[in-house]
Amino acid sequence: MSEQFNVILTGEFLPGTASQDGTAAFARLFKIDQAQAENTLARAPLQIKTGVDEKTAQAFAKALTQAGIGHRIEVSSPPVAMAAPAAPAVSAPMPTPVPTPVPTPPSSVSFVKHDGPDTPAKWVPGNPSVFEPAHAQGYRFRVEGKPDYAFLTVQLPGDQTIKVEASAMATMDTHIQMKTKLKGGFSRLLSGESIFLNEFTAQGAPGEIGIAPAAPGDLMHQYLDGEMLYLQNSAFVACSPDVTIETKWQGLTKAFFSGEGMFLIRATGRGDLWFNTYGASIEIDVTDDYVVDTGNIVAFTEGLEYKITKVGGYKSLFFSGEGFVCRFSGKGKVWLQTRTPSAFVAWAKRYRPAKGG
Repeated sequence: MSEQFNVILTGEFLPGTASQDGTAAFARLFKIDQAQAENTLARAPLQIKTGVDEKTAQAFAKALTQAGIGHRIEVSSPPVAMAAPAAPAVSAPMPTPVPTPVPTPPSSVSFVKHDGPDTPAKWVPGNPSVFEPAHAQGYRFRVEGKPDYAFLTVQLPGDQTIKVEASAMATMDTHIQMKTKLKGGFSRLLSGESIFLNEFTAQGAPGEIGIAPAAPGDLMHQYLDGEMLYLQNSAFVACSPDVTIETKWQGLTKAFFSGEGMFLIRATGRGDLWFNTYGASIEIDVTDDYVVDTGNIVAFTEGLEYKITKVGGYKSLFFSGEGFVCRFSGKGKVWLQTRTPSAFVAWAKRYRPAKGG
């Protein structure tokens, strides 16, 4: 039986590697986002591969060295000495075989004797959340390009489906099949969004789909476990098949004064939900009252009440550029975006060529 080895992160970076560069390289190496990479390295020392042969361990070590990540390799299960056959009474007993020592490889990799259990795993033993979604029942995914031009990649299990906003699919495996379905009807059309959603199914085998949101900015993920989340009418990107997406009439008064549309998107059910922001995203825990400009709201949880009010007097209303705000009350979460499309349009308008020279 050949020796087996564990590859272990030490939590340090190799000389000449800045922590930010090393973390980014680690994220690219294992195809995870920056936050997951930081979380993994912060929990070191941590085994990332166990029970592999020497060649595989050296391959992992080489990749980590190139990324500037501190690591070591430990012997997991040395060869078991075979019992010597019974010798004649007149013969001297045979000596117990001595395991052949493993040579120490170059660079910072070193072998250390380890008598722990041999538990090989596909991803990170004892810490599957590093490469798995926040909820064990959700799809595996990664987000690249945060927070400016976020791009979502989702790994679909065989025969599983994901619902995606129309025209948001950027890449997919060849065996993934698409169906277009009518969702939301006339009310969704009034919200300014397409009345169609595309459903992508990995036929017969796992597959990967890449999704590019329409707005340049960040992308957020929530696993709904029976909760309800409200989104602004352009924020929805994708969701699991058991999440229901529908439009909610927010009342003529709120819609007229908010300037953000008459409808919100209501997401309910159980599964993954992804939504995007224009600019970077900020998550706020509201415990009492909180005031947000209506154009900066992306999403909020069901437990919050809200009303639209003006900020300042009528002079401020017409000349300050602030207008109306949303006053949240209760307990829940609000997701904000750091930019607003209307403000960008107003800024860019001055640079449009004037008609007639």
